[in-house]
Amino acid sequence: MESFHWLKDLFTTTDSVAHIALLYAIVIAIGVYLGKIKVFGISLGVTFVLFAGILAGHIGFTAPTPILTFIQDFGLILFVFMIGMQVGPGFFESFGTAGIKLNGLAASAILLNILVMFACYYIFFDTSNTASLPMMVGTLYGAVTNTPGLGAANEALNTVFPNGAPQIASAYACAYPLGVLGIIGAIVLIRYAYNVKLEDEEKQLLEMEGTKTNKKPYKMHLEVTNQYLEGKTLLQVHDFLNRDFVISRLVHEGELCIPNRDTIFHVGDQMLIVCAEADQEAITAFIGPKLDIDFEQQDQPLVSKRILITNPKINGKTLASMHFSSVHGVNVTRLTRHGMDLFASASLPLQVGDKIMVVGPEDAVDRVANKMGNSTSKLNAPNIATIFVGIFLGLIFGSFPLAIPGMPVPVKLGLAGGPLIIAILIGRYGYKIHLVTYTTTSANMMLREIGLVLFLASVGIKAGANFFETVVEGDGLLYVLTGFLITVIPILIIGPIARMRYKFNYFTIAGMIAGSYTDPPALAYANSICSKEAPAIGYSTVYPLAMFLRIFTAQIIVLFFCS
Repeated sequence: MESFHWLKDLFTTTDSVAHIALLYAIVIAIGVYLGKIKVFGISLGVTFVLFAGILAGHIGFTAPTPILTFIQDFGLILFVFMIGMQVGPGFFESFGTAGIKLNGLAASAILLNILVMFACYYIFFDTSNTASLPMMVGTLYGAVTNTPGLGAANEALNTVFPNGAPQIASAYACAYPLGVLGIIGAIVLIRYAYNVKLEDEEKQLLEMEGTKTNKKPYKMHLEVTNQYLEGKTLLQVHDFLNRDFVISRLVHEGELCIPNRDTIFHVGDQMLIVCAEADQEAITAFIGPKLDIDFEQQDQPLVSKRILITNPKINGKTLASMHFSSVHGVNVTRLTRHGMDLFASASLPLQVGDKIMVVGPEDAVDRVANKMGNSTSKLNAPNIATIFVGIFLGLIFGSFPLAIPGMPVPVKLGLAGGPLIIAILIGRYGYKIHLVTYTTTSANMMLREIGLVLFLASVGIKAGANFFETVVEGDGLLYVLTGFLITVIPILIIGPIARMRYKFNYFTIAGMIAGSYTDPPALAYANSICSKEAPAIGYSTVYPLAMFLRIFTAQIIVLFFCS
């Protein structure tokens, strides 16, 4: 037995690096594997790491508190920053006509979650107990299944309670499982309450796709029949129409060419035009009728090629500033960003990671490809400097004190809010200061998940020592009940409003609710009952603002009401 002392020391010497690494490896591995187990088709996912950490802490398998706190905070910073980088490019674009309504409904749901939490606090709990409200904040974020909000609240509580903050992760853990079930259950309840027929909702989506006007590229072949255009240049026609369009090929008297701004129009010319779908009728009415031909299938010296932008010097430059047609002799007809096709308007700024469709002579297209970079291997190397520059700026921004009248201490955005806001801004505008913000989806997810599991494991281990006393002997069942009310009541208010007042499609409503609660299992359920992208679109439309508000309001609640 003496020969196994080293193994015993590895598990019991809590201040050794090997013990701490072993602790996190075991907790995270067990939590991730158990999180994959599905019950009635629903799993808790990576959040199960929190429960594995609680169990480890309960049996005394732990580490020094300062180490746990450091890993917890670093994991939180990494997690929220990568979320900000992910949502940043689409954050401000999500406020379109329908986007404003969906985001308004999502913000209302978040406000209702908070109001229901306060109502439960005053009805069910002892308000003279200083720990009651912080524990209700933990219940709130378990009920809405939002882990970043838990991290933000935890971080703010350490400011308010410098001598030891309440372990709100216990309340979070109580409310979380029923929160996942409650979100999906409420979505199903709305379906049956309003007698929603899924087949009819799918048909409605098909009809909407036929009439939807957006910035997706639309390709058509036209013949010039408008006598007014005889002798006019492409630039003059473009300015008169005041609409963005690209003519990638033009046939004049049997000769195929690539037009530029000085190309002269003649009656009888045939052309391939790419424009925004919303503009195709106006362009057709002005230039001439559509043709049932396809230049791309004819023998001609031109080629089409998708080119990947990997040259950092191109980052942030607009299509107009690149002079593709006049200088390079090619046309850019469309652009793909984050898997979405965008119309190649002149004012659209290019970003590293974009793919552009370039049409022109093969040698000219190859020259443009060299200029753009077009090297997949360059994107495989993460732009790690941008990440840590952003974290540096985020920590400074989050530490800046904002004095608010009536507040006992200045408000700070902290370790969660500061990096989140800076990451959103860098993700959207980083190209303006020559920061390459492109990160592959897999790299972003890897860094996010590493940060999340480090945070969850740390919180769980710290809360584990007192968890069972809190649940069994304390108010554990009350946290479960109030958490369920916090989850369900706002959905049963906002869902009917979205359906009856704003006439949204049921699948869009389901995606919006899942996004408001930042809950992937609910989105997975919505996707499973719909063959279209409506749930994912509803989810992604509200997710950026919802995530920001969940994190921001967590700190506001703690700093305003728990101090």
